[in-house]
Amino acid sequence: MFENLTDRLQHTFQKLRGHGTLTESNIADAVREIRIALLEADVNHNVVKDFVEEVRTECLGAEVVRGVSPGQQLVKIVHDKLVELMGESAEELDFSKHPAVFMLVGLHGSGKTTTCAKLAARLKKEGRRPMLVAADVYRPAAVDQLESLGAKIDVPVYSDRGSVDVPSIAKAGVESARASGLRAVIIDTAGRLQIDDAMIMELARLRQTVAPSETILVADAALGQEAVSVAESFHSALGLTGIILTKLDGDARGGAALSMRKITGRPIKFVGIGENIDDLDVFHPDRMASRILGMGDIVSLVEKVSDEVDEQEAERLAAKLRKNTFDFEDFLSQIRQMRNMGGLESILKMLPGGAKLADMPEMDERQISRMEAMILSMTKNERAKPDIIDFSRRKRIARGSGASLEDVGRLVKQFSMMRKMLGKRGMLGRLAGGLLGGGLGGLAGIGGGLGGGLGGLPPTAGAGAFPGVGGGGSNFTPSKKKKKHKHGKKKRKR
Repeated sequence: MFENLTDRLQHTFQKLRGHGTLTESNIADAVREIRIALLEADVNHNVVKDFVEEVRTECLGAEVVRGVSPGQQLVKIVHDKLVELMGESAEELDFSKHPAVFMLVGLHGSGKTTTCAKLAARLKKEGRRPMLVAADVYRPAAVDQLESLGAKIDVPVYSDRGSVDVPSIAKAGVESARASGLRAVIIDTAGRLQIDDAMIMELARLRQTVAPSETILVADAALGQEAVSVAESFHSALGLTGIILTKLDGDARGGAALSMRKITGRPIKFVGIGENIDDLDVFHPDRMASRILGMGDIVSLVEKVSDEVDEQEAERLAAKLRKNTFDFEDFLSQIRQMRNMGGLESILKMLPGGAKLADMPEMDERQISRMEAMILSMTKNERAKPDIIDFSRRKRIARGSGASLEDVGRLVKQFSMMRKMLGKRGMLGRLAGGLLGGGLGGLAGIGGGLGGGLGGLPPTAGAGAFPGVGGGGSNFTPSKKKKKHKHGKKKRKR
């Protein structure tokens, strides 16, 4: 959702490349570009005004650092100010009460009920033993939806279909959780199309009755400027303790994420990044600032890998890579593992400069599905020994997968090239070694292999086309350095 903002900011930084140092003149130009970029991203105009003034002041007072370009200095300053704007560090939920009670509020359509279930799934994974309470008695099927989601994640749901007394329902739910020894209660409240007195009064009575540990606003990031005014209204009426931003994976411009904490003084605690039940992430201001500036989010990627990758499987795969016996069966396993981590696009966007790669036609998820279909059309022997796939076998695989003969031939050829490159350069071993001793496994190679595998890039692109994803560009380090003369020139052979 920050793509436009990222592009504008990177363009601003690039314009400073030809300058030797930061001056009042080029600082003024850069600050003007930053102001426009933030306003276009729907950041609140008062927030923009304060932000650019702080950036300008910091730039004017910045010391010249030898070897650091003006663009790099500006990136550092903007990054630090973005982190400061969004809250310095991640904020944890308050579990000081037993059970801890979290009341989620928000407008209709913000994804409140689904977010309740996502939060419950996350707390269950952490061993918190949560219960969901259905306190939305107005929206048709709201109770049914919450019960269905609760059954899906195996979390108990308290409801009382015979009552419309919301505070009483919530109180009974909390007592039920306490009696069952549960550690957390998440209350799904009713929303409205807009904030009104009746809604606020009911939420205020509910809050007074259950005395929640936290009152959290669930806000749709796509609302832009309106999301900020909604947050202000809820905070003034209920005293919010935090915010959950939903639909951060959509095409919203992202201004809400940069404005809401500044306006309300309350932290963004989680962000919704997809439709799956696991798509709720802790909000880390420093990581978000890095992603906005196109610097990627390697830490979050490592955490995803840690959650999804089996360590024994990773070690087995790393061993196969060292022996150059990585086969189509392993490749298929990595494709499926990648899907569990949100898909190739999600992973690429966490890599520095990966957002542009994610937009390439070669990185389309449909291309990966076609590869999967072709691999599934192979026999076990063919997957284990790609070299035996001759012309007649390719014809059968093509018929079985609905692909063309050329597609199958290209896949086999590029897979063989990728395997040789990975074994020869050891680049995947170095990348995998930093992630659970082989955590990403063949996943890194998928980015490179896919580039030449089906997407129509020249065969020479192969795994080396995408440095940092599986290519050798930025990861390859020669094992031996050439000897140099003491004056810095190579010795001539006589």
